[in-house]
Amino acid sequence: MNEIIKNMVDRRSIRKFDPDRMPSKEDIEQIITAGLYAPNGRGKQSSIIVAVTDKKTRDAISEANRKIGGWDEGFDPFYGAPVILIVLSDRTVPTHVYDGSLTIGNMLNAAPSLGLGGIWIHRAKEEFDSDEGKKFLADHGITGEWEGIGHVAIGYADGEAAPAADRRDDRVFWVK
Repeated sequence: MNEIIKNMVDRRSIRKFDPDRMPSKEDIEQIITAGLYAPNGRGKQSSIIVAVTDKKTRDAISEANRKIGGWDEGFDPFYGAPVILIVLSDRTVPTHVYDGSLTIGNMLNAAPSLGLGGIWIHRAKEEFDSDEGKKFLADHGITGEWEGIGHVAIGYADGEAAPAADRRDDRVFWVK
């Protein structure tokens, strides 16, 4: 199996990060680059990435996400990850959800190649459709018709990743 496919097969979602160990800016930039080079509909490049490394901002986004998810106070839906990469896509592009999803997939597959873990966290749509989310974007100079696609929580795993679940046999159909 080639190295890229092996990386995809071995990748796991990380649900416990070391919150005090920040990935290097170079590693974060490489993950972002992988996202920016994801396939996209008609070459529109409809997705953007907001890289959050500031702890105060990260914690505020976590709290907004927690409230949307309905969890008890104190729960961190980003599992302690110190970096949050928010993917938003231009609502005016018909393939925007797919484009953003591929951006997230590329970043999740890139992280382990750098010794980092990642996990896709949902509720970005609700976050950035809210007045608070729209204000966050405007405060950071991001204008346009953006839909939150998801968050990629990135960091160093705190412990070993869970083993892969067995793959179901009924998911591939050959037409010969």
